[in-house]
Amino acid sequence: MTTTAATPQTTPQSAAALKESAAALVPLLRENAARTEADRMVAEENIAALTEAGLFRLTVPRRLGGHETDFRTFLEITSELARGCGSTAWVTTLVNVCNWMVGLYPERAQQDVWGENPDARVCGVLAPSATTRAVEGGLVVTGRWGFASGSLHSQWASLGVPVVDAAGQQIDQGAALIPMHELTIEDTWYVAGMRGTGSNTLVADEVFVPAHRILSVTQGVQGAYPTEHKDEALYRSALVPVLALVLAGPQVGLAQAGMDMVTASLAKGRGISYTFYEKASESPSTQIQLAEAAQLIDTARLHLMRAADDIDSWAARGEYMPFETRARVRMDTGYVARRSREALDLLLSVQGAGSFAEANPLQRIWRDQETGSRHAVINPAIAGELYGRSLLGIQEQVTPLI
Repeated sequence: MTTTAATPQTTPQSAAALKESAAALVPLLRENAARTEADRMVAEENIAALTEAGLFRLTVPRRLGGHETDFRTFLEITSELARGCGSTAWVTTLVNVCNWMVGLYPERAQQDVWGENPDARVCGVLAPSATTRAVEGGLVVTGRWGFASGSLHSQWASLGVPVVDAAGQQIDQGAALIPMHELTIEDTWYVAGMRGTGSNTLVADEVFVPAHRILSVTQGVQGAYPTEHKDEALYRSALVPVLALVLAGPQVGLAQAGMDMVTASLAKGRGISYTFYEKASESPSTQIQLAEAAQLIDTARLHLMRAADDIDSWAARGEYMPFETRARVRMDTGYVARRSREALDLLLSVQGAGSFAEANPLQRIWRDQETGSRHAVINPAIAGELYGRSLLGIQEQVTPLI
C-alpha cells in the first residue's frame, strides 16, 4: 500500500491551534467527568470531540495525516485536558504515546494502522505477559495484558511479547502490533481512581503477528528503531524517557484542576468553620497554603517542560539522549508526580472536609491523581534509586527501562 497525501480533514495544525482546541474542550470534559467515571469509560461525546479536534493524531506522522507534534506540545495539551477530566486526559495520553510507538515501526506496519484511517487509535502494554512461538513469517502470540488504558476506544494494540527462535528460546523482547478485532477485552478495571480510563485486560489466543509488526524493545531502549523515515525527528526521541514522562502530564493538569476549583470556591466568599473568618480568603493560613500549592504546581510544570525540551532537543539534533540524562528524566517524572500530589493535598486542606463529599468533584480529582501517579514507571522512589546510581557512576541498575 502506498502513502496517500493528507486530506483537508487531516491537514496538520500548528501547536498553538492544537493547544487552543484542547483548552476549548475543557468545559465539555468537565461536564462529562462524572459520567465518564460512572460508566468506567470515556464518554463517547468526549472521544468524538477529541477526534474532531485532531487530538488523537498528535503523534501520527504528517505523511499519514497526523500532526507529528513535539513532546512539549503533547504535554501542554494533555495537562490542559486533565483540567477537565483526568480519565479523558489519561486515555488521550496513552493513545498518543502508543501512536508514537507505531511511528517507530517499519513503514509497512504504519501503513497497516493508518494507511486508510489517520484517526486509527492504538493502545498498549509494554510488559511481555505472553507466550509466543516462531512460525514462518512471524510469531503466534497467546497472552493477557492488564491495565490497557484506552483499549475500549482503540483499533490496534501494541503489546509486550517475548521474541523466540525456532527452538523456542527467547532471543529478544518485543512489542507486537495487533488489531483489536483479533483480541478480546476482559472487564477487570474496578479501581478507586482513574475509573473512566477503562484500563481493562486484553487477551490473545493463538494470534499470528507478522514480523514487520514486531518491534524490538531491547533495541528501542538504545535508540535503534526500524522506521525507514530517519529524517522525522519525533521518531528519534528516546523510548523510555518518552514512555515515562508523558504519564506526568495529566498529574500537573489534575493539580491545576484542583487549584481552579478551590480558588473559584474561595471567590464565592465562604468562611472557615469554627473560626471568626467569615471569608476564608481573608485568612493568612489560606493565603499561604494557596501560594504554596501554586508554587508546587509551577515547580512540577517547570520540571515537566525541561524534560520535554530535553527529549525534543536531543531528537532534533539526531543524537540519542545519553544515559545520565535519560536517568534524570525518569527522576523528573517521579518528582512531577510527587509535587503535584503535594499541591493537591494543600488544596484539599484549604477546602476542608467538604472536599470529600461525593457531590464534590474535588474528591474525584484527588482519587484520579492518587491512582495515576502510582503507575509503576512513575514511582519516585525507584526513580531516585536509578538516578542516584547514575550520579555515582554505578553500572549495575535496578531496571533496564532507562
